[in-house]
Amino acid sequence: MSQAELVYTAASTNRYVQAASVSPDGMVAFGSGRLVALWDSEVRLHGTDCQSRDAYSMEQDALDRGVHQTLPGHEGAVTCVRFADGNTFVSADEKGVVKFWKKAESQWRTLVSQQAHKGGVATLALHGRYAVTGASDSAVKVWLVPEKESDAFQEVQTITLKKGFPIALALASLPGTDSLLLAIGSTDRNIHLWTGSDGTFVQAAVLSGHEDWVKSLAFNPPQNDGDPLILASGSQDATVRLWNIEQFNKPNFAPSNGSTSDVTDELLDAFEAALVNMDDAEDGGRQISLKRHILTVKSSQNNSQLFSVTFDALLIGHEAGVTSLSWRPQESPTSLPTLLSTSTDSSLILWSPSTVLTSSTDGTTLWINRQRFGDIGGQRLGGFVGGLWARDGSDAIAWGWNGGWRRWRCKSSENDQALVLEDWSEIGAITGHRAPVRSVAWSPGGEYLISASLDQTTRIHGAIPIEGPDGTSVSVWHEIARPQVHGYDLIGAAFLDALRFVSVADEKVARVFEAPREFVDVVGNLHIASLDTGEENRPRAAAVPPLGLSNKALTDVSAVAEVSGDADDSRTRRRPFEGELAAATLWPEIEKVFGHGYESIALAVSNNKEYIATACKSTSADYAVVRVYETQTWQPVGQPLAGHNLTVTQIAFSPDDTLVLSVSRDRTWRLFEKSDEDGYVPLAADKSHGRIIWDCAWAPEGDVFATASRDKTVKIWRHQGESKTWAAVATIQLKAAATAVAFAPVPSDSRSRTVAIGLESGEILLYAAPRDDLAQWTCTLTIDSHTAHVDHIHRLAWRPRSGDDRGAHQLASCGEDGTLKLLTVHIVDPERAAVCDM
Repeated sequence: MSQAELVYTAASTNRYVQAASVSPDGMVAFGSGRLVALWDSEVRLHGTDCQSRDAYSMEQDALDRGVHQTLPGHEGAVTCVRFADGNTFVSADEKGVVKFWKKAESQWRTLVSQQAHKGGVATLALHGRYAVTGASDSAVKVWLVPEKESDAFQEVQTITLKKGFPIALALASLPGTDSLLLAIGSTDRNIHLWTGSDGTFVQAAVLSGHEDWVKSLAFNPPQNDGDPLILASGSQDATVRLWNIEQFNKPNFAPSNGSTSDVTDELLDAFEAALVNMDDAEDGGRQISLKRHILTVKSSQNNSQLFSVTFDALLIGHEAGVTSLSWRPQESPTSLPTLLSTSTDSSLILWSPSTVLTSSTDGTTLWINRQRFGDIGGQRLGGFVGGLWARDGSDAIAWGWNGGWRRWRCKSSENDQALVLEDWSEIGAITGHRAPVRSVAWSPGGEYLISASLDQTTRIHGAIPIEGPDGTSVSVWHEIARPQVHGYDLIGAAFLDALRFVSVADEKVARVFEAPREFVDVVGNLHIASLDTGEENRPRAAAVPPLGLSNKALTDVSAVAEVSGDADDSRTRRRPFEGELAAATLWPEIEKVFGHGYESIALAVSNNKEYIATACKSTSADYAVVRVYETQTWQPVGQPLAGHNLTVTQIAFSPDDTLVLSVSRDRTWRLFEKSDEDGYVPLAADKSHGRIIWDCAWAPEGDVFATASRDKTVKIWRHQGESKTWAAVATIQLKAAATAVAFAPVPSDSRSRTVAIGLESGEILLYAAPRDDLAQWTCTLTIDSHTAHVDHIHRLAWRPRSGDDRGAHQLASCGEDGTLKLLTVHIVDPERAAVCDM
């Protein structure tokens, strides 16, 4: 039976503050569209231990495979993910659904899926058996997390905010008690504290001070007896506030050998304490003053216990709204607490306390900025959305507005007194498109592939050969360049040769790009490909001028340094970081191709790379034409290829480039033949499909092509002898609309032909037929949404290299779910294949 295994996934992170979480063993789970993606950020090498991890940081970075699994199930964009432990986590989406996931035998599956809110879930907190959710319906709900598969989330309490919406939640145990403290950050600029026992919460205090929405909350539990529980709150007002929560004892009214000021302080404290009803049977409290709030909770002996909440510190350092907060895991009780904060100003700050003596006998705790990461231009608009700790506090990771991650690693000793001397450096992380990916295409030799997305970028992905722990070579795929960051949504991209490509966007022009010298250096130094260009005058980099859309070549050393930083050789010997990909890996634009009257919609490049064909959006026959251009002079070849009445959806050159096939929204396909005198001329046409035809593809032999339609069929067409007619020799019936199709490049001596079909549901099917009987197509493999996609597949592209003796081929796919995936597919003959469940 044919088999498929996932090799590479490019997926971005959703623009929600709580869209990602890290498990105790270093697994990062994050929402990517409707998927939950899993990234093992802590590569485990054989024969290493915690003490020697820093020595292997570069090897671990190199072996990081990125996203290794995606979990389908949500119908809306995933907004929150929170790990309960290493084997369970809870996720929530914009449709108000909450899911409970559990890992069993290396496989993650959903145990419970429940409609929790009428509106989208904005925030989620977990503590023990309790989960708390806050949503756009102004409700905060307390749940008991299910313990076994047959259970559901049990709603314990619903808290309705009278003013504002809950956008941040944090849950913690009050020191020395069985009671819980729930903090709710709201759009009313306040922090609402609720105390509770047995899952029932009552309002205890309202903390004011922030001047804008409270977007993030994080508790730091005490490490030693007597230490306070610290609550950190981050706001859109660009500040972080710290609040100490500790036990409050009734003061002694009689001063002993105290000064007048001491007496006054004690009397004021006594007055505040007297305002609290110690015999109150309910949990709760009231605000005493702007300085101190008193909470009353029930102790295990059914007695009342007091806690005070005091404002401790105001952290000012960000220049824009604070988006997330995360406390560093403390390795020992004597470790200094460290708080990570991210902001829309594209900065990540690490804060820790410093003791400054104010007198000989008294001291005041100050929090200072220990480290500051990030930059102004690296994340473009939006800055950082969220940040987390990984590798037990050795890594600080954050994702930006464009969905890509950045990661910094610490290489310091474990001496807490040397915290200020920590050596932090940036290492590689993961990236992905943040919008539907419309196109994927391989370089002519299959060295790397290019993707184009509605996020207005094209990206190049390559396999970096790395020596694995056992000494064998392992290919690890990563994004290695972002050659085009455009102002229009990109529709398609295809290579002209290994160092040139053409792209079309939601504009009337096609653009041609050529690789700068830095890309050649990176590809060569990382052993992705050996590109002997023989050109020394190639520009080093490119940049987009202000208010411009065209990438301009940079040759001046100072101009290159402004964009790419120092032009040292070391930067080309590692994969680019997210900040560099967004700003320093652009390709210069060398040509514009005009001709269409409306926005481009389809692009194809001939197999000999001498021609390109383009089409544009159209509602009439006048504009529903295919234009062919010659790639040396970029002049039109013959007359536009007319015949369609509506938008041409896809174009494909035959293997020998003598025929051009086009399919359209008008439900027809048309074939054009190359003429010595007038370019390409009409040859054949057909209208057998009942709905729009989404895609078309040629078999490697050139005697067969396939068309994929919304009518849930793929038709196989074959040339009829010496005539110029093409007839449908087979119709493959499918359970969903067919949106993409591609023939596998099997050897000519193979006994069968194989075609991959992408469905509107996100599945990929492999069909095979005997070479001498193309009417008998058998489904040999179904790649479901756990491995493929969860939405409309836009393109399929086989790697242009023959499979090995085992029949292994690589298939790239992209879809509406925003992911790009690369699969290794092992193809078997139809007589040994299993029938797909259709």
